[in-house]
This record gives sequence, C-alpha cells and structure tokens, in this order.
Amino acid sequence: MALSPIDIHNKEFERSFRGYAVEDVNEFLDRVAKDYEQLLREYGELKEQNAQLNEKIKSYHKLEETMHNAIVVAQETAESVKQNANREADLIRREAEREAQRIVEDARYRASKILAEHDELFKQAQVFKIRFRSFIEAQLSALEMEEWLEPYQQQQHGDRGR
Repeated sequence: MALSPIDIHNKEFERSFRGYAVEDVNEFLDRVAKDYEQLLREYGELKEQNAQLNEKIKSYHKLEETMHNAIVVAQETAESVKQNANREADLIRREAEREAQRIVEDARYRASKILAEHDELFKQAQVFKIRFRSFIEAQLSALEMEEWLEPYQQQQHGDRGR
C-alpha cells in the first residue's frame, strides 16, 4: 500500500536511550510530508494532463484517419471521373467520326450525282449542237438551192411580159 503524507506526519517512533532528537525527527518528517504532498499533487496534475493529451492524440488520430479516408475517396472519385470523361470523350470522338464519314459519303454521292448531271447536260448540249448544225446546214442548203425563188421569179417574169 502507498505511503501518504498523513502517514508520514503521524508516524511515531519508539524512544530509546540513545536515539535521535525527537524535535529534529518531527521537524524533518513534517518537511518530508509537505514535499511528498506537493509531489503527489504535481503527480495528479501531470496524470490529468497526460490523460487530456492522450484524448487529444486519439482525437488527432481519428482526424488523421478521417482525412486519409477522405483523400482515398477523393482519389477514387477523381479516377472515376477521369475514366468517365475518357469514355465520354471516346464516345464523342467515335460519333464525330461516324458523322464525318456520313458527311463525306453524302458529299461524294452529291458530287457523283452532279458529275452525272453535268455529263448528261454535256451530252444533251452535244446533241442539240448536232441537231442545230444539221438544221442550219439544211437551211443553208435550202438557201443555196434557189428553187424557192423560182415561183417568185416566174411571177416577176410573167408580170413583165404582160
């Protein structure tokens, strides 16, 4: 069992013939009791401080664990967001490539259609040119054949003879 300041203060020694001076011993025991009481008080305060500091350390450990978990969650979330963004970007890219391919195919189709129409118009123009040339040549031939003038010339000759 631990020794208390009261135990020190109340301690009685037996008297012997050649012992210590009682007053000196009592005075010394009083000083020891006071010092011991002071040490016990400081020890109690330090124990209480130690308990408070241990609570703070536990608190800081919990905070550290919470922060660590938050960082892990944030990293996982960031990775997930990054993966989703990459998937979405890939999807957008593929859709854009499909749309671009469709636009190119549509442009090629239109270009070939325009070329076909151009060729058809060119052929029609050639046919028209040939027909017009034939018509003009026929008209020139008719003009060169002066047969068309004969009725008119006969009429004029006949009028003169009258």
